[in-house]
Amino acid sequence: MPFYHALGNIPAKRHVIHEKPTGGLYYEQLFGTEGFHGMSSLLYHVHRPTMIQSIGAPVYAGPTAAVEHNITPLMLKGWNVAPTADFLDSRTYMLFNNDLNIALAAPQQSMKDYFYKNADADEMIFVHAGSGTLRTLLGNLTFGYGDYLIIPRGMIYQIEFDTPTNRLFIVESYSPMVTPKRYRNNFGQLLEHSPYCERDIRRPNQLETHDQKGEFKLKIRKQNMMHELIYASHPFDVVGWDGYNYPYAFSIHNFEPITGRIHQPPPVHQTFEAHNFVVCSFCPRLYDYHPKSIPAPYNHSNIDSDEVLYYVDGDFMSRNHVEKGYISLHPGGIPHGPHPGAAERSIGQKETQELAVMVDTFRPLKVTAAALGISDDSYKTSWLE
Repeated sequence: MPFYHALGNIPAKRHVIHEKPTGGLYYEQLFGTEGFHGMSSLLYHVHRPTMIQSIGAPVYAGPTAAVEHNITPLMLKGWNVAPTADFLDSRTYMLFNNDLNIALAAPQQSMKDYFYKNADADEMIFVHAGSGTLRTLLGNLTFGYGDYLIIPRGMIYQIEFDTPTNRLFIVESYSPMVTPKRYRNNFGQLLEHSPYCERDIRRPNQLETHDQKGEFKLKIRKQNMMHELIYASHPFDVVGWDGYNYPYAFSIHNFEPITGRIHQPPPVHQTFEAHNFVVCSFCPRLYDYHPKSIPAPYNHSNIDSDEVLYYVDGDFMSRNHVEKGYISLHPGGIPHGPHPGAAERSIGQKETQELAVMVDTFRPLKVTAAALGISDDSYKTSWLE
C-alpha cells in the first residue's frame, strides 16, 4: 500500500534492541516483497518465527487446463459451484495464465484447525455473499458484502465466517496488486481525480498477540504445491509492527464512478492493477447525458486482452440474460459487444444499478474443466439475430 501504518508496540528505531517486560528480546522480522525493493513492514514477535517442527509431503493445489488455446466466448454460471466445508478445498479454479488465477469459492466453515499462507501470489478476495473477520498476524479486518480483501503474498491468515452461506470471487496475482499509478502522485498519495481515496481503505486493527507454544499447523502454497508445516509457536505472536506491507479492505460501494456526456471506456472503472492485468469495478451510476448518447457499451475488439466480467447484482443492460454470480469471458482475437436489442433498450435510460467486477488480462487465459462444467453452451451464438 502507498501509505504508512503501525500497530502495537514498536521501538523508536529499526533494528535496535526491543526488550520484553519480563526480560529477553522480541524477534524482529522484515516482511517484504520484491526482495528489499518492494513494500515491506517490520514485525516484532514474542517467539522466533522460524521454529519448524515438521514438514509434510507436498500436494498439487494449482489449476489444470482443459482448454489451452481458447477463442470461444463463455458464460459461466458461477453460483453453480457447490458449497464446500473447508475454505481451501472450496477454491475452484476457473481461468488462469502465468500472471494470475481466477477462482470461485463457497466455503461453509471458518478456518480453525490451520493457518494459511500463499507464498506464490497476492490474493484479492471479493466478498459476494457472507461476512466475517479476516484474522492475520498483522491484525484483523471485518468484512461483508461488496468488500475487496487484498492480502499480500506471504501473509499468514485465517478467515472466520459469520454464516455458512458465503460466495467469494478470488484473484491470485503473481505480481503485487496495487492502486493504479495514474491515481497516485510521486509520493503515493491518491490524487483528486481518483475514484477512491485513503479514507475508503480499511487497515488492520485489533492486533492479536498469542504467547503460545505447542503445535500449530500452517498450510503454505508455493509453486502450486500445498505444503503442510507444523510450527512450535502460534503464528499470531506479533506485539507490534509498522510499514507499508499489510492486508486491507476496500468496499466496492465506496468506488465513485466517473461519468461523461458520452459513453466512457472501461479504464475509468479501474480499481487495481498488477503485471499484465487490471481489475475494474462497475458500480451504480448515472448514464451518459448527451441528448443522443447510447448508454450501452459499443462493440469493441479484444485484440490484446481477455475480458472477464463477474456479475454481482443489478440489471446488466448489455446482456439479455444474466444472473448474479455469472462470469463472462470474451477472449482476445474477436470483437464483442451488447446483445441484440440491448443498445436500443438503453437509449433514454438515466441510470444503472449494476454491480460487477471486471478482470482484463493482457495474456490469454486457459480454461479449466470446472469452468466448462458450469458453462452455458449457447452463449457463443447469442448475438445471432
